[in-house]
Amino acid sequence: MGREVFTFESVNGALAGWSAGSGPPVLLLHGGPGLSFSYLDELGAELAPEFRVASFQQRGLGPSTVEGPFTMAQAIGDVVCVLDGLGWERALVVGHSWGGHLALRFLAAHPERLLGVMAVDPIGVVGDGGRAAFEAEVIARTPRKDRERARALDDRAMAGEGTPEESLESMRLVWPAYFADPEDAPEMPPTQVSIEAYSGLIGQITEDTDQVAAELANTAVPFGIIAGGASPIPWGQAARETAELSPGAFLDVVPNAGHFIWLDAPGRVRAAVKRLSDTAGTR
Repeated sequence: MGREVFTFESVNGALAGWSAGSGPPVLLLHGGPGLSFSYLDELGAELAPEFRVASFQQRGLGPSTVEGPFTMAQAIGDVVCVLDGLGWERALVVGHSWGGHLALRFLAAHPERLLGVMAVDPIGVVGDGGRAAFEAEVIARTPRKDRERARALDDRAMAGEGTPEESLESMRLVWPAYFADPEDAPEMPPTQVSIEAYSGLIGQITEDTDQVAAELANTAVPFGIIAGGASPIPWGQAARETAELSPGAFLDVVPNAGHFIWLDAPGRVRAAVKRLSDTAGTR
């Protein structure tokens, strides 16, 4: 997959990423928050034969700016900046996990910039979006000997007191829990974490969700949610309740897939994005 790299200057620092492929424009939003964006490379490669795909590192880690502010408003503004830099007046936005939540909030804030939104195993926008149940399930799937350490490390990260090394240790402890079969989980890929971005944004996920839900209920922009049937995120609470906000939305639950659906069920995310693209009339 041949890539073109880019760096766009925003009011509060540079945002860097890459684009590849040809076809309707698709902007990928990675999870986290505060996670390095490279783990989405395989999904980008899956989409690039049929779409013009772009992916960027959200602020907090290089090659983008490491400076804040780490707020929901800034995260939404950064998506606008990247779309402007790419010259895309409107695009499909595909977000995974936290990125799916951000994509749905972007839809509520800037429907005029969108052809459609696909949220991949996201935290939803109804109530707490399934976040509490998700966190409990991740701990329940983690071996008992590692649970207390994982909880302590996450508490430190939430308070903004942890170190990057501690965050990576925490991720390694709970990584298998994100897969349908934790015993058969692949090795965690090379990853970086921004404590500042994580602690700044994670608590804002549950803020103003009633307003976001109301906007999605009235939007004319098509959106879809694809969820892993065996993901620790409770799809019934996170995905279904969000999809049910709009009669024009659709939900695709992939049986036996965990949080990283494109790894467990290659081609299913691409098929869902194609469905969204067809609904949006981009082909």
